[in-house]
Amino acid sequence: MHFISRREWAFLVLIVLYSFIPAAFGLLRIPELLGGPMVIPPNPRAVIDPTPITLHILGTSIFCLVGALQFLPSLRRHRPVLHRILGRIVALAGCVSALTGLWMTMAYAFPDALQGPLLYWARVTLSLAMVAFIVWAVVAIRARETAPHRAAMLRAYAIGQGASTQTALFLFAMIFMKTEPLGLDRDLLMVGAWVINLAVAEFLIGRIFATRKQPAAISSGP
Repeated sequence: MHFISRREWAFLVLIVLYSFIPAAFGLLRIPELLGGPMVIPPNPRAVIDPTPITLHILGTSIFCLVGALQFLPSLRRHRPVLHRILGRIVALAGCVSALTGLWMTMAYAFPDALQGPLLYWARVTLSLAMVAFIVWAVVAIRARETAPHRAAMLRAYAIGQGASTQTALFLFAMIFMKTEPLGLDRDLLMVGAWVINLAVAEFLIGRIFATRKQPAAISSGP
């Protein structure tokens, strides 16, 4: 990976650190779900039906961590075959993450303190949107339309990274509130994390596309 620039390495380190807490806690739960020893406090819903949460943890971890590599210009430029192979893995992992998230939302019985109507419908809508963005990205790249492909994958990635932003918001909320947010407060924090991620994604898409269009606009002048 000598072709990756220092700036890109810094980006990868930042993504790994940002994803660390939700990814680590999720991966630590997998031994318990597979019948091994309990490492962290049990989740009753996961114990009763471990399949969706196990697939969700694996899919989300791959999508968020491996997916970060797909945004590196150096990888696309110097290792296009690897970029395509990883792209297929990331797309599949993202769909698994979104569909199992939808499965758990609709099949698990959550107490009102952990999921109200706002969070329920946000999870349903965003799970379907994430799959739609990934499918859109695949269709776009097969048509050799790279700009829509990258924009769609960035939006899907913003949804997939929701747990990382939710963790950050929850830590800040617990510092100021001295207790875990529950009920409507929890719903608003969870949904707010996705809103922040999607807003950042749209900002980045606007910046990237505006930068690429600028030279063309200058060269087309009199």
